[in-house]
Amino acid sequence: MINNKTKLNIRSSLRIKLLIVFVTALIIVLFFPSGESIESEVNVGSVWIRDDLIASKTFEILKDPTIYENEKIQAAKRIQPIFIRNSGLEKILLDSLTKYNSNLQKLIGSVVTQQKNTTFLSDQSFTVFVRLKTKPRTFLGAKVHSLNEVASLSKNILSKIYQRGILNLSFKEIPRDSISIRDGKYERIYSKYSFLDRDGVNDLLNSSIKEAAGNNGELNEAIEEYIHNFVKPELLYSAALTQNAIDNAKERVPRNVGIVNENEKIVSKHDRITPEIKLKIDSYRIAKGEETGFLGNFSQTLGKFLHILLIMVPFIIYIYLFRKKIYKDNLKILLISSIILFISLLTFLIYQIDVVSPVEFLVLVPVASMLLTIIFDSRVGFYGTVIVSLIVGGLRGNDYAFAVMNIIAGGLSAYTVRDIKNRTQIFRSFLYILIGYVVSILAFGLERFDSFSQMILSFAFAGSNALISPVLTYGLIIFFERLFKITTDLTLLELTDFNHPLLKEMAKSAPGTFNHSIAMGTLAETTAEAIGANPILARIGAYYHDIGKTLDPESFVENQLTSENIHEKLAPEKSVRLILDHVKKGIELAEKNNLPKEVIDFIPMHHGTMVISFFYEKAKEIHGENNVDVDEFRYPGPKPNSKETAIVMLADACESTVRAMTNADSQKIENVISNLINSRIDDGQLDEAPLTFNDIRKIKESFLSILVGHQHKRIRYPQQEELENTKPEE
Repeated sequence: MINNKTKLNIRSSLRIKLLIVFVTALIIVLFFPSGESIESEVNVGSVWIRDDLIASKTFEILKDPTIYENEKIQAAKRIQPIFIRNSGLEKILLDSLTKYNSNLQKLIGSVVTQQKNTTFLSDQSFTVFVRLKTKPRTFLGAKVHSLNEVASLSKNILSKIYQRGILNLSFKEIPRDSISIRDGKYERIYSKYSFLDRDGVNDLLNSSIKEAAGNNGELNEAIEEYIHNFVKPELLYSAALTQNAIDNAKERVPRNVGIVNENEKIVSKHDRITPEIKLKIDSYRIAKGEETGFLGNFSQTLGKFLHILLIMVPFIIYIYLFRKKIYKDNLKILLISSIILFISLLTFLIYQIDVVSPVEFLVLVPVASMLLTIIFDSRVGFYGTVIVSLIVGGLRGNDYAFAVMNIIAGGLSAYTVRDIKNRTQIFRSFLYILIGYVVSILAFGLERFDSFSQMILSFAFAGSNALISPVLTYGLIIFFERLFKITTDLTLLELTDFNHPLLKEMAKSAPGTFNHSIAMGTLAETTAEAIGANPILARIGAYYHDIGKTLDPESFVENQLTSENIHEKLAPEKSVRLILDHVKKGIELAEKNNLPKEVIDFIPMHHGTMVISFFYEKAKEIHGENNVDVDEFRYPGPKPNSKETAIVMLADACESTVRAMTNADSQKIENVISNLINSRIDDGQLDEAPLTFNDIRKIKESFLSILVGHQHKRIRYPQQEELENTKPEE
């Protein structure tokens, strides 16, 4: 199992930092369009501002991918289903019918010789009733009077059917009105209605039999069943031949619309980009990508890698110089990398969608902007927006306009959540993101002479982005909080609810501590705002800094409801152990209730390594100064290491001391505040906190204005003295 020291080394290792940056840049390189040289993306209507573009090789002008695909679809639709004719099938079946009729006559003749009564004959599908009382033999109630006539009728009907031709599919199963009949080496196109399908065969049989044999249902059914044994489709659908024909038709669609010869000018400087010129430039880009060998591909990949690194370097420098907490924590660096990779992957996937619509506006850069702002701060959010926008612009073929649009929309979205107070506030971002995209689309659209319908379509996709981004941000915040174990202001705001189990228990078990903590919360929050610290974190730290006292509230004077103090009967060493226990138990209680680490830090840090002077002095009186170890009367620490924890340490001392004052005026309160803060500075308790002398001055001023307000005088009510001194009747 990895110990805490190893974990700490991993989270701060420089090698891990470099590895994260290297892998991030390498993965983004894989998202670049493969095989294409990286040149600026051009748009129809823009102006070519570089030198004349001359073709270095002969290349084909490729059609627009969407047009090319549509042409292949249309070519496939022109292919009729192919049927193969079995030419010898008709002769085989007619010969079989003749032989069967001959055999059937012989069979009936032998039966008639043996029996003189009416005989029922059944052979396979043919049923015939024979009445042997008259000569020649007749069929009951029929126009047909002999078996020879039945045989002749069957052959005539079968010949008529095969003259039309029988398909092995019904008309409904054939999607086209025309079909192609392949007969040996020849192939001709016919209307499918020139032939018979299964339903057509049945209809022709019924009408032909009724015409020849009358309306004797039983007889007609028997003849029909008999003929059906010799009806087989001789036109058979071939799925393989049809698909092969479709594939050949698609392949015959020309991929190009022309050719540009070597040394031919593609576009002149200051020419406006037309659809035809754009096709030439795009085709030239692909041709240049295809002609590169291994060395060319390697150098291009290296160029892409350096391209991404150059974009990321300013952001890295900013984090190194101004956000040391982020720089020292590899987990937070990995979090930033994950957000950048998420947007890059989304850009790559959107780039694969080959449609005419402006789907690039579904690249959700504002999601990255809001996530970075909520998780860290607005400056990290804005600088991160610029970096992400430049990366997605690069993935779009160095599309300058697209990068600028995302910087504007992302910057506005970061602004909307810079001081977020609740999760629903995220959805206000919808309006700002939409405004950012609409204004930028309008600006570049007018510059490029885009049509009104094009801009409306872009507005629609940008609106989808504005709607999806806040929703996705809301979901991803929870995901990142759990995965990377971070605490955002949204999480802290949830801890301000007085219905939280720890605060409810404190209010019930340790009301004095609870009131002190709430008063400290107001003091710490206002002061944090004054010096640029996190006011929400300072307030939450004040609320929960003394939760350990709820386990033994009577050991602390603010919770003692009677005048009796239990420490008067205890040795100072034991009293100190009781006091120190509230820190240890408070940490255990906070961890059990899953409080964030940033909040748990307030529990030991608000005392730092200060000496519990009251009991230390008492111990010296009892045992003598030389017989008392001062370290046994110190809090274990650590000292405050942030502005917020330092504020709570100072607020704890000042609020409780001023609360205990009687007849306090502003001068006395100011003296108390200054002396308490100076004593902690002299004791080295603020050595690790990033506070400046200006911060200390502002802290004193903020404490004074608030604590003087807490001690303001009130007008005494009439008869107040009587209300205070008169004991109510039982």
